[in-house]
Amino acid sequence: MSLLLNGLAASNGIAIAPAYLLVGSDLSVQKEHTNDKNHEVTRLHDSFAFSQHELRIIRDQAHQQLGQRAATVVDTQLAMLNDPAFMAAIEKEVREHDFTAEWAVRVVTDRYLDLFEHQNDNDYLQARGMAMQDVAKRLLSHLLAVNLPDPQQPDHRAIIVAKNVTPTDTAQFNRHLVAGLVTDEGGRTSHFTIMSRTLSLPAVVATNDATEKIHDGDLLIVDGIHGKVIVQPSEDELELYRLLAGQFAREQEAWGALRDQQTVSVDGRHFEVAANVGTLADLDDARQNGAEGIGLLRTEFLYMNQAQLPDEEQQFTAYKQFVTAMSDQRVVARTLDIGGDKKLGMVPLPEEANPYLGFRAIRVGLARPEILRPQLRALLRASAYGRLAIMFPMVATIEEFRQARAILDEEKEQLQAAGVKVAQDIEVGMMLEVPAVAMMADAFAPEVDFFSIGSNDLIQYLFAADRGNARVAYLYQELHPAVLRTVKRVIDAAHAEGKWVGMCGEMAGNPMATPLLMGMGLDEFSMRSSQVLQIRALIKQLSTRHLQPLVHRALNAKTAPAVSKLVKEFVPALEDK
Repeated sequence: MSLLLNGLAASNGIAIAPAYLLVGSDLSVQKEHTNDKNHEVTRLHDSFAFSQHELRIIRDQAHQQLGQRAATVVDTQLAMLNDPAFMAAIEKEVREHDFTAEWAVRVVTDRYLDLFEHQNDNDYLQARGMAMQDVAKRLLSHLLAVNLPDPQQPDHRAIIVAKNVTPTDTAQFNRHLVAGLVTDEGGRTSHFTIMSRTLSLPAVVATNDATEKIHDGDLLIVDGIHGKVIVQPSEDELELYRLLAGQFAREQEAWGALRDQQTVSVDGRHFEVAANVGTLADLDDARQNGAEGIGLLRTEFLYMNQAQLPDEEQQFTAYKQFVTAMSDQRVVARTLDIGGDKKLGMVPLPEEANPYLGFRAIRVGLARPEILRPQLRALLRASAYGRLAIMFPMVATIEEFRQARAILDEEKEQLQAAGVKVAQDIEVGMMLEVPAVAMMADAFAPEVDFFSIGSNDLIQYLFAADRGNARVAYLYQELHPAVLRTVKRVIDAAHAEGKWVGMCGEMAGNPMATPLLMGMGLDEFSMRSSQVLQIRALIKQLSTRHLQPLVHRALNAKTAPAVSKLVKEFVPALEDK
């Protein structure tokens, strides 16, 4: 009899193959002190050297077998191990607190990992957290003399089943033998799931207990479309999934044909479907997946795990790469968004009882112009090489936006006076995340060139519910009429002033929300790269005119489930969502 396991659909596709359990090693450590600090420091240095040597070998193998994207995953970890500040922080724990090398590694890496927790909406920060976990495991394996599991061991086509999969595990996969992935833990934006999508491997994550329920050699069906794993399937289930696999392959081929086409609805309305990116590797994904622009460039990647703030030249070089790569397609860069649960070691922030509502984002930028001004100068210089737009995050009042824009205008005038080339038509807008701004959208609209709705924060603020808190996560309801009315209010206010509106939160990539957002007039959808072609294909099947009755009824509904039912009635293709 077959067994069904449910998880999160992390990478689309269907795979049928035997299971291979990639069992992790015991790397648990206890708090211990040492009487020989010099010996512990020597052990620490050795563990860094051994880890660096291993990672260089893995990187070269990954580049040869899987391409530059896989090698970049390993380069991230090498950069961490090569960071003198990282090594110094661990050594400090040994010398000042008499900790053993193992416990010092655990203390420091846990401190870093605390910065990356609950980053469900930030692929880049989640990836950095995953890389740090991987680095910690590798260092501890050498200090404890424990071998890490070998992902290259399978000699036959198999589905990898593991508690979790590290970035370096994926970089070592034999792409001809690994058919799919199943894990107990992880999320849709974990580094290995991003790699799974890059390698077109079906993946189901967060099953909780797959490693307990599945044995080596069990035949599996991995349904990466719906987030299901079937253990020891029946003949009927095998036949059904072979048919579904064929349908999926044909669907993927049809989506691929859209890459070079514009996204136009049945009644001729053009929409822009863009990608959210946080690294140059993400940029490659965006282009390969048919993104029509970058709707959110997270600039935090330049600041993470650095001992000091990046200077103007470093930032300019990075931003220039993004705008030149996208050519005449728009790149919307968000200025530094720190605070809340995103902290930087080189920018001390106060401890706050409620950091999500505290000193963060543009509030930090305005209070610390020595951070904001170099970034704006770098962005202005990069604007000469493509189509760049700039937006400020977490704006709450018109005065904040005016102050930020005034600083931008000052820097622009100074650059031009110095003979530095700057684009003349830079669009300057803001993230719309604060309900007060939505209520005042008609007053903001004449001042901005565009709004980009950050639906993740906007929704949690509307419902006064931290979406990272499992006990109140049920209140995070993208299809709730209160959310839809708020979005409609913003779109109408912007369009009345001839301004465009985008959305760059998870809602933008939710197919159930697409018909509603189209009907309300959203101009730009920005999402994870892997979602772009699916949303583009859906938009091309729909007519904005025919969606108006749906929008009217949804805005007057009472609950999110009622809206979901309406969407499925109007768009039968979404019945299984």
